[in-house]
Amino acid sequence: MSATSAASRVPVEERLFSLVLALLATDTGLTKNEILSTVQGYRQRFSTSGDNANLERQFERDKDDIRDLGVPLETLESPGQVGNNQSLRYRIPRGDYELPADIAFSPEETTLLNLAAMVWREGSLSGESRRAILKLRSLGVTTDDPVLGYAPRLRVRDAAFDPLNTALEKNVIVRFNYLKPGEQEARLRTVAPIALIQHQGRWLLHAEDQDAGGTRNFLLRRIVTPVTTTNTKYPAFDQSATKAALDELEAIWDERTTTVEVEPGSDASTRLEKRKGTVRHDETSLTLHYSDFDLFADELAGYGPEVLVISPPEMRAAVRSRLARTAADHG
Repeated sequence: MSATSAASRVPVEERLFSLVLALLATDTGLTKNEILSTVQGYRQRFSTSGDNANLERQFERDKDDIRDLGVPLETLESPGQVGNNQSLRYRIPRGDYELPADIAFSPEETTLLNLAAMVWREGSLSGESRRAILKLRSLGVTTDDPVLGYAPRLRVRDAAFDPLNTALEKNVIVRFNYLKPGEQEARLRTVAPIALIQHQGRWLLHAEDQDAGGTRNFLLRRIVTPVTTTNTKYPAFDQSATKAALDELEAIWDERTTTVEVEPGSDASTRLEKRKGTVRHDETSLTLHYSDFDLFADELAGYGPEVLVISPPEMRAAVRSRLARTAADHG
């Protein structure tokens, strides 16, 4: 497998988290070259003598992403090289990133967080980070161990993620039973995985359906049986297919909207207002975007009386039926 192909298998959130760890690890900052040659997700594609223009553009996008997440990333000019963009150094000031001093945890909370941090330290990402730190030190960069006070490692991926990721690395066809919304029985799917993609907090498999033909997106949570890996190999797909799948999901997200009324100050009001693209019309009225009709109907029904769906009629009916079924199930 090529270095480029291997790098594409590094999940986006792992690359961003590795970048944050690296920038926390030094007070003096790291140059772009040091970052691209050492940090997990970049180093696999870094060329010591070739063209790294695409990798540099990826880094620029990642900088924007972690800043959008509220991480205080700083850009510093190297002494004696003012105006030289190639010598700019990047860092995350630990004092601005850590929890405020006035936040305290109870003994029980501290115990749970320490247990979670222990799980994190034993994770594979920690090993990658340590290797990156060692490489930075070999370059003469002064670093502190990037020990985050509390770093719980929460496994939110579906059970299908790891076997699908393995199949992607080996370029082999897989089989699984998939339950579509509204259907009573799951159907066997035989697919050639193209990419695992994350969209609006949910993992999907973008793959070529061997029976139906053409590419499809499969929500991992709807895979209801263990993934079976076959011995049938297939040629690796162009990585532009991943971007095309994400662009398609974004187009669907932008196109589909529903208008709701929320109870002011409620959990629903707080959470729904923070969704991407939400428009607040007044104190109670919101227009929301979504990509999966049934998942969003489930989510809205979960807020109970805090949300009233106004339009479209099919979303209103779907949420109402879910609430009626819940009421009937509980007498």
